[in-house]
This record gives sequence, C-alpha cells and structure tokens, in this order.
Amino acid sequence: MLRGSLCVALIGAALAPMVYGQEKKDSPAPPKIMHFGDLKWTPIIKGCDLATVAGDPSAEGTPFVARLRCADGAKIPAHWHPTDENATVLKGTFLVGMGETFDETRMMTMNVGNFALMPKEMRHFAMSKGETIVQVHGAGPFKVNWVNPSEVQPPDTPAAAATKPKS
Repeated sequence: MLRGSLCVALIGAALAPMVYGQEKKDSPAPPKIMHFGDLKWTPIIKGCDLATVAGDPSAEGTPFVARLRCADGAKIPAHWHPTDENATVLKGTFLVGMGETFDETRMMTMNVGNFALMPKEMRHFAMSKGETIVQVHGAGPFKVNWVNPSEVQPPDTPAAAATKPKS
C-alpha cells in the first residue's frame, strides 16, 4: 500500500510542472462563423450552385469547405477530381454512381447525414431528389474534370437563377 501511494505521489510530482508550467496562449484567430444566408452561390451547371464556406478550393494543398446546392432532379454528369472529395448530405437526397457514364440504375442513395469519400481520379456522377445541399471538403485544388464535356448542361441564366428557391 505504501509502495503504491509513493509511486502515485512521484508520478504526480513529475507531471505537475508540465501541467502548471504551461503558458496560456491566445488563439491565433477568432472562430469563423458563416451564416447560411451569407453564402455566395455561383451557378456551375444546370440546376446546381456552389458556395465556398471556408478556405480556398483552388489553392494547392489548402483545406477548404464548400456547399453544393442542387434543384430537384439536377443531374451531374460523370466527372473526376485530382484530389479526394469528401461529401456529406445536409439536406435532401443525393444519388451517387461510379463510372464513366451517367447510369441511374447504378446509383446509391445518400440521405441527410450520410457521408461519401470519392478517392482522387474516381469517375463518378450524381443526381438530386428534392432540393439537395451537400457539404464538400478536402484539400485543394478542387477541380471538376468532365468525362464527356458535351453532356454538361450550362448553368441557368441569371434571370432563371433568381427565381430558384433559396434554402
């Protein structure tokens, strides 16, 4: 018993300077809070907009967070990215398939809260059911390389985009 107590006391004495001797440091920057209504949405293809939440998706090796907002039924043709794509469904239903050709029969359903990791260069495609918002994060550069660019429908005109519901 005395031996165990002595051991605990010695360990405590050895660790005390580490705990109490640490200098309190200020945080390097205040937290960044982004309100949903403040996001700047940019149309990327027909029915889908993208907004950067944090970081710079175009910067090499830099962490970023972005949000993809798609109208009901929006289709994202087969594409790939030079870096891993991490995606979490925040609203709606997102269907994802793998391969070089858009094929609804090969899609997997992602509901709110579901997460997917698409490794770099994996060919994949997607579609939304209901208005869908997906949070995408990773390290830049985040680029979209279309497998067949002729399948990509251009974004809505500014007038059409203005009538789109805002979440």
